[in-house]
Amino acid sequence: MDLLIAVVLIVAAFVVGAAGAGIISYRFGYNKRKKDAEAQIESAEKESQRIISEAHEKAETEKKTKLVEAKDEIYRLRGQAEKEIQKLKSETDKELKERRAEVSRSERRLQQKEENLDKKNDKIEKLEESLTAKNKKAEEKLAEAETIKKSQMDILERISGFTTEQAKEHLLTMLDSELDREKAMRIMAFEQKIKDECDDKARSHISLAIARLAAETVSEMTVSVVPLPNDEMKGRIIGREGRNIRTLEQLTGVDLIIDDTPEAITLSSHDKVRREIARIALERLIQDGRIHPTRIEEMVERAKHEVEQKIKQEGERAILETNVNGLNPELVKLIGRLYYRTSYSQNVLTHSIEVAHLAGMMADELGVDATLARRAGLLHDIGKALSMEIEGSHVHIGVDVCKKYKESPDVIHAIEAHHGDVEPRTVIACLVQAADAISAARPAARSENYENYIKRLQKLEEICSSYDGVDKSFAIQAGREIRIMIKPDAVDDAKMVVLAREIAQKIEKEMEYPGQIKINLIRESRVVDFAK
Repeated sequence: MDLLIAVVLIVAAFVVGAAGAGIISYRFGYNKRKKDAEAQIESAEKESQRIISEAHEKAETEKKTKLVEAKDEIYRLRGQAEKEIQKLKSETDKELKERRAEVSRSERRLQQKEENLDKKNDKIEKLEESLTAKNKKAEEKLAEAETIKKSQMDILERISGFTTEQAKEHLLTMLDSELDREKAMRIMAFEQKIKDECDDKARSHISLAIARLAAETVSEMTVSVVPLPNDEMKGRIIGREGRNIRTLEQLTGVDLIIDDTPEAITLSSHDKVRREIARIALERLIQDGRIHPTRIEEMVERAKHEVEQKIKQEGERAILETNVNGLNPELVKLIGRLYYRTSYSQNVLTHSIEVAHLAGMMADELGVDATLARRAGLLHDIGKALSMEIEGSHVHIGVDVCKKYKESPDVIHAIEAHHGDVEPRTVIACLVQAADAISAARPAARSENYENYIKRLQKLEEICSSYDGVDKSFAIQAGREIRIMIKPDAVDDAKMVVLAREIAQKIEKEMEYPGQIKINLIRESRVVDFAK
């Protein structure tokens, strides 16, 4: 038991000793580590202070460097600014000096002008005083002259046996005679001058244009004749109770005249398009042999389509022939419709093409835009394509149509002026006007009713015979020339010039005629004697 206790005590002592040794060993290691950590912390603090110190020193150095650089830049910019200011100042001073010099010169000029005006005013005042004195003397002289004139008039009346009124009448008669002669001489001289300057040039341009253009003249009628294979076909065209002919007339708007003319039917209409549709439809019906309302409607529709194609082809042909490009397609169709339009029996499309060529040729000779002249010439009568459908003159219709399709103002003005509705303001308008007159006035270009032709000739002779001193007048050359026989004892050579001008003006005022009329006055004195 004691041994067990002793062992236990020994073990306990050993454990206690071991624990004490462990505690002492732990305390000794802890203190060592603490000292090492404190030494490291102290070293780190010193290193951080050294780094911070170096950073402050570096920052100060950089700061001083940047400040020095900034000051240098400021000094440099300030120097440049001072140079610019000095330069501007010198330029401003120079400009001010120049302006001051100019102002000084202007002041001197104004001062000189004022001095000149003062001198002129002085001269004017002196002249006014002189004129006043002269006027006073002139009035005195006039009064004296009136007194002398009155006394001389009394003496002249006693010597001549004429009163004052009779003397005035005699002098006025003599003066009228002299004035007529002087007026005639002036008119002759002026006309000769104009002819010398213009005739050769105008004749050259116009004759060249006409010579270069050779156009056929086509006479158009208001009726078309359709041949028939036999007279029995007339009955088939009329149909039962006239239903076939009524259908054809209603669909085409054309009158069918079936009379005693053998193997022929006449189609009558002022609208050639309708007449052409009716002619084509009727010829197709005659060839086909089946004539009834349904077949008539079918043939009329085919004929309309064919005529529309023909209109388009004619419009394109006119454009190619005149070399006018860029036209609106609707204008091309309207130009093609002119193929079926006549004016005074002249085909309007042919006339328009001819006017385009003439205007273009004359424009080439004059050095103006020939393309624009041809365009205006081709379109000048475009209103006639719609004159059957729209009220108004073809000029106004043409102007409205060309405005609608955005034609140029020069072309529109040429259309508006080609019949003198407005005064032509451009060379192109004058050329189109002249070309239109040339084309219309060519021999056989236009025909007119026989009765109207006779009336025009009679009117022309009546106008010429209405003047005093005219013995006889004769219209010749289809009314393009009038020959007037003058009484030699009533009209002298000088008065003939004045009389010719007066007759021409009256004809222009009272008559309408194509082209121009030559007025030819003939004064002939004859002496007859007999040898016996």
